[in-house]
Amino acid sequence: MIKVLPIQTKKEQEEICRICGVEYDVRAMAYAATVDDELRGICQFAMTPNGGIIRSIACVGEKDFEVLFLLGRASLNFIDLAGVHSAYFEDPNFTDDDIIKSIGFELNEQGKYFVDLTDFFTAPCKHHPMKTPDFSDK
Repeated sequence: MIKVLPIQTKKEQEEICRICGVEYDVRAMAYAATVDDELRGICQFAMTPNGGIIRSIACVGEKDFEVLFLLGRASLNFIDLAGVHSAYFEDPNFTDDDIIKSIGFELNEQGKYFVDLTDFFTAPCKHHPMKTPDFSDK
């Protein structure tokens, strides 16, 4: 089972960053992901006057879509609940556009990944409308 929980101490955050191969950001908050109680990833994020920022996201070992997706969404949810309703993805070392977009970010006019969190978690279907498949017999 995947668990995504806030990291409680800066010492723990620094160690998890080392294990995941990302630069430790003392100013950032962070979530850690475990699978069956084994560390699998980290997401460091912060809130600024311009909005929330995902500073780094990474897995231990190879990329795991579910772990990264849940880390990103948990971080966005925290940012939103804190009353900050916009966020940017600014991890220069993470370049998987498909995962970044699946978390909810889209490139804006300035070429930055951005998401408007207004109603993002209360009405997610409005954020990324999906075409309903047609299952009727033709």
